[in-house]
Amino acid sequence: MSDASKGLSLYNTLTRTKDAFVPIDAGNVRMYVCGPTVYDFAHIGNARPAIVFDVLFRLLRHLYGEAGVTYVRNITDVDDKINARALRDFGAEIASGKLTLNEAIRRVTEKTADQYHKDVAALGCLPPTVEPRATEFVARRADGKADMITLIERLIERGHAYVAAGEVLFDTASMPDYGELSKRNLDEQQAGARIAVDAHKKNPGDFVLWKLSSPEEPGWDSPWGRGRPGWHIECSAMSAAYLGDVFDIHGGGLDLIFPHHENEIAQSRCAHGTDVMANVWMHNGFLQVEGQKMSKSLGNFYAIAELLETDTFGGRKWPGEVLRLAMLMTHYREPIDFSVRKLEEAENTLRKWKRAADLAPAAGQVPAEVVAALSDDLATYAAFQQLTQLAGEAADGNEAAASLKASLLFLGFDVGAAKVDEAAVAKAIAKRLELIAAKNWAEADRVRDELLVQGVRLKDGKDPVTGERITTWEVKR
Repeated sequence: MSDASKGLSLYNTLTRTKDAFVPIDAGNVRMYVCGPTVYDFAHIGNARPAIVFDVLFRLLRHLYGEAGVTYVRNITDVDDKINARALRDFGAEIASGKLTLNEAIRRVTEKTADQYHKDVAALGCLPPTVEPRATEFVARRADGKADMITLIERLIERGHAYVAAGEVLFDTASMPDYGELSKRNLDEQQAGARIAVDAHKKNPGDFVLWKLSSPEEPGWDSPWGRGRPGWHIECSAMSAAYLGDVFDIHGGGLDLIFPHHENEIAQSRCAHGTDVMANVWMHNGFLQVEGQKMSKSLGNFYAIAELLETDTFGGRKWPGEVLRLAMLMTHYREPIDFSVRKLEEAENTLRKWKRAADLAPAAGQVPAEVVAALSDDLATYAAFQQLTQLAGEAADGNEAAASLKASLLFLGFDVGAAKVDEAAVAKAIAKRLELIAAKNWAEADRVRDELLVQGVRLKDGKDPVTGERITTWEVKR
């Protein structure tokens, strides 16, 4: 069976077409998604890509096996806004010598990163396979993984970057097809730029790879002086470190197409000498709040935690799964109007689905129709139509109720702590261990995946005394 026969089609921003997805390696489908810059708590705009690409992650694991997908979502903890927040919150401790600026930055980002993890978990998102922090990939690494300083050196050696006025800059003119993702013409960009503002640049569109740090700013030693990386080089290093020079899917919000993703592509391709950085580029649409652009000045800027924990929006708290469904009711590439009315609609829909799913004592199989809908460029609305149909057909213990329960679990919704047949789980684990001993990995994965659909997650380990393989389990949503 070819990979194309799995039926997954995705819209590619790079080609502006929807095509059948064929992974580079079906045994290791690789996806990178730009994560949060943790200078403050994540807002509801940040929630949308987290949810959208969590659905894709779940779908890829369903199609290619849990062990066959690597999902990397980074944390950006090198940023001038983070520096400013650290100085604001810990200025006195820094001035007295109790904390260095780097230590203060770590305190700021640990707090906000922890809150982000709490927020996205409440939204029903699975943890990514790997979650690197930008600060860990600036300097050369002992493990040999890609790092920012090495990538910048390579760009200079290959004639794609230069040093000027204390900065290392990428030479956009050195890349003939720069702008291919955003479809921006470099000559047009230069013609409209104010060259006098950045007179040290060869071209107005050239962007920073490395900049010097003052004594009050965080910095790392480098061949170009103590400094810190530009924004774009971070993701080029972290994606290469875990996914290689070329990988399958790169995702993020529509606002990242230019300049961030465009510049990622330029750095990575020119450093590695490849035709592409990722084969498929996916972007979720913009988010408005009650028909207006989200803005602090308009008073409609909401952190995820605010919606989950306070009554600041619509006079009440909103469960994470309601926020999740409200986000997914609109196709990921379309703009979304986040409103109280949409949340109320999502809550009512979810209540009906759950009431029907509760008629099943255990989850069944995810229907092929649901998988097919999601496989059509994450057509969540079509998948939800299938769920509504199953809810209408559900009755005590019947297949429709069991399929609905399985579908809700698959899509990241909590359908309650359904009763688990512990004897059946123990029997399935024993069978899986036999399959592993026989090196029948495919069947062993199938047993594990069947349990996961039922809300039972397995965890392999070793007996601390005997060293033998043991498997524990827990009930998860």
